Amino acid sequence: MIRLNGAELDGRDGATVAELLTDLGVDPLARGVAVAVGGAVVPRSEWETRTVDAGEHVEALTAMQGG
Repeated sequence: MIRLNGAELDGRDGATVAELLTDLGVDPLARGVAVAVGGAVVPRSEWETRTVDAGEHVEALTAMQGG
């Protein structure tokens, strides 16, 4: 089980960062997205290959416009 933005996900161990973003409904190619695994920022160039293991915590943030 991994934790994605505070929610526990079963059955997604070994998924890539890009796959997890897609699960969230976020286009991995979109601008304004940042991802950290275990508190360390994952460079966009690694999203397709960086897998997330059981027990890891993932935070995905998107920039929002507004005022």
